[in-house]
Amino acid sequence: MKNENLGGRRPMTQTRAGKRAETAPAAEGEASIGAIVRRLRHERGMSLQELASASGVSIGMLSQVERDIANPSMRVLTGIRRALNAPLSALFAESRPLAADPEFVRRAGKRPMLELGHLRKELISSGSAHNLQIMILHIDPGGSSGATPLSYPAEKGGMVLSGEVVLNVGGEEALLKEGDSFVFDSSVPHSFHNNSQEGAQVMWIIGAVQLDRHL
Repeated sequence: MKNENLGGRRPMTQTRAGKRAETAPAAEGEASIGAIVRRLRHERGMSLQELASASGVSIGMLSQVERDIANPSMRVLTGIRRALNAPLSALFAESRPLAADPEFVRRAGKRPMLELGHLRKELISSGSAHNLQIMILHIDPGGSSGATPLSYPAEKGGMVLSGEVVLNVGGEEALLKEGDSFVFDSSVPHSFHNNSQEGAQVMWIIGAVQLDRHL
């Protein structure tokens, strides 16, 4: 697999000198993406070979992801998630909700984060089961969705909260700045990247996700 950042428990970042520097370790009690993927695989009674066949991700890469040796790209993570028939929210390490809160509420201080190198996903939709996922993408300068466009049955939309990003859908590109919004069919190959010198934040909405095993 290309464009996978290798690291330890958390992603490795690239310094200006070209050397790798490890980011801060996970907070105590916080589940890593590898632990979550491994738990979901075990819950579904799948072997690494079965998950590799269903996801299109090599056994070697799956093993590295589960051991937190490799930081998966969005494409790899999407393939794993769909092969596990799991909603995107299942990949976030959830903190315990306040006892007084109903299931449809997500408090500002209880938003789980998913680290993907130069891209971080902050879940803002509630943890209850539904087909609508809402998050904030934090995209570092030079960050992107990966070298390979994404494509799977769903609808996506959102709005740039700060900074700017280039969104490519079906070969058409648009430079989106703060306040600009978008909606598109996620089955059309798409990607995004931040070519600016500043970080960007994008509200990202995924709706009507079909949980099947086909990419």
